[in-house]
Amino acid sequence: MNTQLIADYKAFLDCGKTERECVSRIIELAEKAGFKDIYKTTSLKAGDKVYVQKMNKAISLFVVGKNPIEEGMNILGAHIDSPRLDVKQNPLYERDFLVYLNTHYYGGIKKYQWVTIPLAIHGVVCKKDGTTVNICIGEKPEDPVFCISDILPHLAQKQMKDSASDFISGESLDLILGSSVPKKNDDSDKKEKEDKVTAKKAILKILKDSYGIEEEDFGSAELEIVPAGHARDMGFDRSLILGYGQDDRSCAYTSARALLECDSADRTACCICVDKEEIGSVGATGMESHFFENCVAELIDRLPEGYSELKLRRALANSMMLSSDVNAAFDPMNSDLYDKDNASFLGGGIVFNKYTGSRGKSGASDANPEFIAKLRGLLDKNSVRYQMAELGKVDQGGGGTIAYHAAKYGMNVLDAGVSVLSMHAPWEITSCEDIEQAYLAYKAFLTL
Repeated sequence: MNTQLIADYKAFLDCGKTERECVSRIIELAEKAGFKDIYKTTSLKAGDKVYVQKMNKAISLFVVGKNPIEEGMNILGAHIDSPRLDVKQNPLYERDFLVYLNTHYYGGIKKYQWVTIPLAIHGVVCKKDGTTVNICIGEKPEDPVFCISDILPHLAQKQMKDSASDFISGESLDLILGSSVPKKNDDSDKKEKEDKVTAKKAILKILKDSYGIEEEDFGSAELEIVPAGHARDMGFDRSLILGYGQDDRSCAYTSARALLECDSADRTACCICVDKEEIGSVGATGMESHFFENCVAELIDRLPEGYSELKLRRALANSMMLSSDVNAAFDPMNSDLYDKDNASFLGGGIVFNKYTGSRGKSGASDANPEFIAKLRGLLDKNSVRYQMAELGKVDQGGGGTIAYHAAKYGMNVLDAGVSVLSMHAPWEITSCEDIEQAYLAYKAFLTL
């Protein structure tokens, strides 16, 4: 096992719990590897290494190849957003001596998994004077953590009769930020109101003194609630990794690292890490936007042959892409949900998923067999372990990736990533072996 790779991967999970943090870390690693911001260059040649970032939440990296760009690129595409809770724009309130932060869940979550666990606050607060305050509270040993409370079992008779999707509502996923001690006097109603105001004011004073944040600044904040704590080795044999956000940062990190270690080849190599996949790849930083093709246009404009719309279209259409995204690992405790012969297993190597989508392949990108055969031959030649799989039984559900957004350009695309157990839970499980095999597969692909 490549122990250094695994250690570096866990460190990436720890420092990259939001899209912004992931992009910041990737840029840091890229610049150490000799990559330059494309907007600080005017011309490019074979062997040059550049990156393009968008709104600090999406990034593309390129290693310019020797062949004309019109012949296409080898692309690794992953997403760096993960299910979480987002803080609302008017979030702070006090109720009966407890101060809360109001949230809105992001992506596909089981809401009950987010209660009674230690949570941290990550993100930015952008102020009217143009300054930005970076927030990361709950990760250091000396930091406070936060939590969402739940009903004690003694009083949960009604709650326990509700369905799993209903017994914790989205509006109840509010963080406890602090409390005050109720004080009794003759005018109890008046005093209770004073205590309520005092509790919230005390939290606002801490925010003001520690971070320079006023209550109105929440209106232009982007704060994400994530599990507090570090990624850990799991199991006596340490063969597994327990960590937050492994969908899809297990693929994003291994893809980015493979690209950062790539030297000039015949074809231009690319890694793109985008945002918003968990909610449909929307927005200016999602794969559905024009971000990626704009990045390629900027690249072509700086090459000796110069830019044209036709060159851009040819470059995209002639490209090959691995949609680096995770697949559900076979769960022996819920084996009836899987077609075992077509399931992926922890430790089985990188997973090739010919098509994703739901039920009748809705929202899928169905890869061409000629492309899959070429990849099989490549990985066999490089002694990389891989497995062919689907997400689960046909009628059980499904899921999508960024693959079909790339396929619209006419390029060959195949989903290829890491198996994950407890996918979309606050703490997800992957295999060290699969992390290494994904990294080796991505490295081999970039030279194809």
